[in-house]
Amino acid sequence: MKVGVVGAGFVGATAAYAMVMRGVGRQIVLVDKNRDRAAAEADDIRHAVPFASPLNVIDGDYADLRQCRVVVLCAGVNQKPGESRLELLRRNSAVFAEVVPSILRAAPEAMLLVATNPVDVMTHIAARFAAESGVPASRVVGSGTMLDTARFRTLLGTHCGVDSHHVHGYVVGEHGDTEVLTWSLVTLGGMPLDEFLRLRGLRISEADRQEIDRKVRRAAYSIIAGKGATYYGIGSALARAVEVALHDQRAILTLCTPTADVAGVADVTVSLPRLFGGAGVLETFPLPLDPGEQAALHRSAETIREAITDLT
Repeated sequence: MKVGVVGAGFVGATAAYAMVMRGVGRQIVLVDKNRDRAAAEADDIRHAVPFASPLNVIDGDYADLRQCRVVVLCAGVNQKPGESRLELLRRNSAVFAEVVPSILRAAPEAMLLVATNPVDVMTHIAARFAAESGVPASRVVGSGTMLDTARFRTLLGTHCGVDSHHVHGYVVGEHGDTEVLTWSLVTLGGMPLDEFLRLRGLRISEADRQEIDRKVRRAAYSIIAGKGATYYGIGSALARAVEVALHDQRAILTLCTPTADVAGVADVTVSLPRLFGGAGVLETFPLPLDPGEQAALHRSAETIREAITDLT
């Protein structure tokens, strides 16, 4: 099973490393405009193989993506000082106008997994370019709020003294400032959060909720301030999504993909729980949110819809 990673920077290289650690696939191809960077990263990651899983990691160009089942898109440009978000989006859109057709010429059956930020808008753009090659939107997905959801579960698990694997709750909407933490739907061990807290003699005050919300919503800012970039969490999220696709595991992940209607906003790409497998997105699940959360999801979807409209 062959996986491509286009863009061998921090996120792309870390995703490839995470795949080696998890044993995802059989061969990983790193493609980057800077071929020397791709070659160096491939060498470095390949040297970890004897300590992990038997994968082959190589560098290449677009032609080497032939027969890839999944291609992870991490390519893009960084924001320049004084550059607006819209200007950045336009430059990254120009990058995708070249990258997406190049991938699909080599690997027309590949699923595209977008990680380039702002991931909601970039996934919407990637789907438009992919449609020109006959690829349905269900095979173009973005990492969306997978990482935000993991942050939410981690913080809740720490507060409640429970392994985060047993905490269930989603972050939906934009991967960004308007994302929505679905507090009303959180469960632990099959129990609603409030019931679990009562049985354990615990509580989460309003101040605690606000602090968890802040740490989820602002995590990237604090990490970037401390070390310049985030890549371990998102790299692991991408490896997990690739694993699900390659093995058709039918997992429910908070991915983003073009959707006809989200909370009353038409033709928009934001994250919701999606049934995901080898054929891409199989189903999207509308959540029974409380009124405040539903209104917040509407605002979040509107924010992304406005960005898409401005770009076009």
